[in-house]
Amino acid sequence: MSLDSGKARLQELGYKQELKRDLSVVSNFAISFSIVSVITGLNGLMGTGLNFGGPVSYIYGWPIAGTFTMLIGLSMAEICSAYPTSGGLYYWSAKLAGPTWGPFASWITGWFNIIGQWALTTSVDFSLAQLVQVMILLSTGGLNGGGYQASKYVVIALHGGFLLLHAILNSLPISWLSFFGQVGAACNFLGCFLMIVIPTVATERASAKFVFTNFNADNADGINNKFYIFILGLLMSQFTLTGYDASAYMSDETKDADKNGPKGIVSAIGISVIAGWVYILGITFAVRDIPNLLSENNDSGGHAIAQIFYEAFKSRYGNGVGGVICLGISGIAIFFAGMSSLTSNSRIAYAFSRDGAMPYLSFLQKVNKQEVPINAVWMSALVAFCMALTSLGSLVAFEAMTSIATIGLYIAYALPIFLRVTLGRKSFTPGPFNLGKYGILVGWIAVSWVVLISVLFSLPVSYPITDQTLNYTPVAVGGVLAIVIISWNFSARHWFKGPVKNIEECSNEKA
Repeated sequence: MSLDSGKARLQELGYKQELKRDLSVVSNFAISFSIVSVITGLNGLMGTGLNFGGPVSYIYGWPIAGTFTMLIGLSMAEICSAYPTSGGLYYWSAKLAGPTWGPFASWITGWFNIIGQWALTTSVDFSLAQLVQVMILLSTGGLNGGGYQASKYVVIALHGGFLLLHAILNSLPISWLSFFGQVGAACNFLGCFLMIVIPTVATERASAKFVFTNFNADNADGINNKFYIFILGLLMSQFTLTGYDASAYMSDETKDADKNGPKGIVSAIGISVIAGWVYILGITFAVRDIPNLLSENNDSGGHAIAQIFYEAFKSRYGNGVGGVICLGISGIAIFFAGMSSLTSNSRIAYAFSRDGAMPYLSFLQKVNKQEVPINAVWMSALVAFCMALTSLGSLVAFEAMTSIATIGLYIAYALPIFLRVTLGRKSFTPGPFNLGKYGILVGWIAVSWVVLISVLFSLPVSYPITDQTLNYTPVAVGGVLAIVIISWNFSARHWFKGPVKNIEECSNEKA
């Protein structure tokens, strides 16, 4: 039997096979697609899109963000094909930066990546907890009908419960995770197209003119410049399109990872962009009264997508039961997104500890009898729960922290691509999946887009600026950057030398 090409390349990179290589290209794609989960991002941020620009901001903003995200994904896929290891981004940076700058590049990329991944898991499970809270509210009569509105403590308890379930599922063998990942992908895909039923149920629908031309410049945030408003509306699209790098972290467990890992990245983005646009288009035809959808005094307490579902069924049948059921379908998709996100977290934590960059190295490197990095799984779940605790003190602080899930992750995405087109331009040896002569051009466009959105999404989202309206994104991201650089200068540069080969250990064991 011929050696799996991904396993062969892993050995060439200096690593022994420790995790079970059992994922097919479909399973690899399914995990990334589940994490991207257009239903999760679009449901949670529909209010942002409606407030900043309305239909125009996301009907046209989605394909714009999707196009540039695809370019980022193509550049990442090319690098993934050359370096198919679960270390992913930080390993790529180490190799592309060369021996002099490699350790520092690996350190900063790895920490931005893993913190962004933790923040993403926190955000996904918190949005699921909030959705369940809204479902309970609507099921018991709605805000204006005496419905039960859970406290922030109940929401955080729900969040912890979902994380617990996800940690338990992630403790199962990879074959089970493969199955659940495919179920999650199917739920996300079918959920997007199933929601087309919403405008067909509603007794009143928006006109095509409203869907394709309405620009909502009427917001309570003191922003009147239409271009500025449109840019802020892009946040909904760009936040949703994250997490596709999971295909890289599953490389050690994917068959022929040098070919199938890149396919997972590109296909997860492409199908997400198509399914997401169909979802957006269908839902917008059910939008009628934007101010009412955004009002904190409506039946859903200001949860825009829930209010759309609820009103559509209530107008037709006199009750919103059908809307709650549709929210439940969305909740199932979000649940699997959280599960897959924790899978991705644990793999990068395992790899980062394997290469000497995480505290408690031997503890996090532990692999159980099912060949699962069990301690990395439970540690990642605990960190995600601790991050969510900030919501008890201030939602402003929580939103600032979770903003790292967008900007922080994209910075981690851009660093190896930047190194690929600069320091590693001549030394980079492409794998089976490559962009040929277009690799450099696509890489520069991808990096430029990340720089642009990092600046734009750090701008104020409300005026006048106060401690409650300040956009804390640059503070949060700048804080992470400062901590990472300080820890490097005062400690890590003395002992962290970048990814560490362990193939010698494998040879000794065989001897």
